Amino acid sequence: MTPTTTTRARVPVTVITGFLGAGKTTLLRHVLANAKGRRIAIVVNEFGTLGIDGDTLRACGVEGCRDEDIVELTNGCLCCTVADDFLPTMESLLDRASPPDHIVIETSGLALPKPLLKAFGWPTIRTRMTVDGVVTVVDGPAVAAGRFADDPEEVARQQAADPSLDHDNPLAEVYEDQLLSADLVVLNKSDLMTAQQADAVEAAIRAEIPRAVKVVRATDGQVDPAVLLGLDAAAEDDLAARPSHHDAEGGEHEHDDFESFVLAIPEQGSVDGFIDRLKTLAEQHDILRMKGYACVQGKPMRLAVQGVGSRFRHQFDRPLASDAPRTGDLVVIGQKGMDQSAIAHALAQV
Repeated sequence: MTPTTTTRARVPVTVITGFLGAGKTTLLRHVLANAKGRRIAIVVNEFGTLGIDGDTLRACGVEGCRDEDIVELTNGCLCCTVADDFLPTMESLLDRASPPDHIVIETSGLALPKPLLKAFGWPTIRTRMTVDGVVTVVDGPAVAAGRFADDPEEVARQQAADPSLDHDNPLAEVYEDQLLSADLVVLNKSDLMTAQQADAVEAAIRAEIPRAVKVVRATDGQVDPAVLLGLDAAAEDDLAARPSHHDAEGGEHEHDDFESFVLAIPEQGSVDGFIDRLKTLAEQHDILRMKGYACVQGKPMRLAVQGVGSRFRHQFDRPLASDAPRTGDLVVIGQKGMDQSAIAHALAQV
């Protein structure tokens, strides 16, 4: 007997996580460009008050990628603002006349995925959506360079000098928590590593995760959406298999180890001079991430800039309005204690 009514299947949700600059937004643009008619809603969360990634996605030029399907949350890291931001946003997407076929959440680069996964047990959404999978994007060259690893000799030296020192590496903790929640790991920027480096990073990733998780290598986030979407992991029901450094703390997570600020950027004299100055600042102040936009003298288009450590990419991405001010904005993210005034002074130069 054929039923007269059917129960709509729960909407699948993919969580894309990964440290600052790993390539999450680039991966997401590739997904949107290859959606093949599937209605995908995007929730973008950024650490800081200025949203760059959502603007980048809106400028992607992909047919069918509507502005209303990109929701931006910049009031704090999602893992810390679940009740205030995440739940109302998800409920509003589900309550649309034509709800999405799939929802993709791009977390902040400093987010821990596990508190977010726990939110899917909330009664108002548990019966309406499921976590199809957690995709962790890894910046291969950064891992190969030891960005998230301790220097054992330096740690030993510090502890010998001060036996009471409680060693803590906040970068490593965030990176490891993102790996431990993964259902799929995308080893990104493989083109910037040798084969030996890529093999070593992949081996380290597999050693870190205590379960069988697929690792795929990618360049510029070029991964078939069929690989990313449809993992059917139901991650919200599998939390015990996803350990976290913060489990013993009741899942509490603070970002006191990191800080972010936004700087107004005057019109620049040249692209090369601007990028060189950014690279120098990144090295001098150990800046983790810089991203934003600038105007360049004589150029009618906006210059988009993305930096991870001292590695930068830039392109002119869209025309500037003739009456628009010739200024830009740059988000700077680093560990607590950065000399913000020195960075601001250097970037105020043309």
